[in-house]
Amino acid sequence: MMSGLQIFGIAGVGEVEPGDDLAAISARAAADAGTPLQSGDVLVVTSKIVSKAESRTVQLDDIVASPFAIAWSIQYDKDPAVIEIVLREAKRIVRQIGPILITETHHGFVCANSGVDQSSSGAHGRAVLLPLDSDASARRIRAGLLVSGLDIAVIISDTFGRAWREGQTDIAIGIAGMNPILSYIGQVDPHGHEFKVQALCVADELAGAAELVKGNLSRVPLAVIRGHRWEPDDTATIAPVLRDQSRDLFR
Repeated sequence: MMSGLQIFGIAGVGEVEPGDDLAAISARAAADAGTPLQSGDVLVVTSKIVSKAESRTVQLDDIVASPFAIAWSIQYDKDPAVIEIVLREAKRIVRQIGPILITETHHGFVCANSGVDQSSSGAHGRAVLLPLDSDASARRIRAGLLVSGLDIAVIISDTFGRAWREGQTDIAIGIAGMNPILSYIGQVDPHGHEFKVQALCVADELAGAAELVKGNLSRVPLAVIRGHRWEPDDTATIAPVLRDQSRDLFR
């Protein structure tokens, strides 16, 4: 068992631009803050800076809205360009109840508005989209850190709502270097009970913990978790975390 964890945010990143090297930026910002990265750390990276570095932003003035987006936006007082982007980023609409639009993205994430966000976009009239492949993004950052001799697991995080509960929390949408799920299935507790279904999404737990030191208004897009003994897995993806539609009682 772990005796404790350290969780700290990394400030001083500044505004991320297309093509920026997030591995180098993360290592430099951590060193400048007096908390240099160490092998064994987990680096949690806010998806928004990944999207900016990968040019996953859209100017609303460049969007031509479809008739459906225009009609829906008029009915619920929304920006038709934003609705059009949401629809383009969606594989399908899961729920459409009043002004609420829940979609399944091309990645397989079920979330509000396909993850499209205008906050902290870097400019007025700009929307930020989710990375095209968050696992690949995480692998690139991990690979960049490995070149510097740092064996660090990387999680790309974003803020999502949850079934059954109010409020939002950060979850993992991309991962590299570590197994995202810790399974107890087949193990036996001290009273002889065998676990049949217990499997913890460690990636989501770490992403949620990291959000406590990042926040939405602090301009701290990176967090380091130190002391967690993660299970190495260089083939890891976020796919095992996404529940198949045939087993999803809410779709």
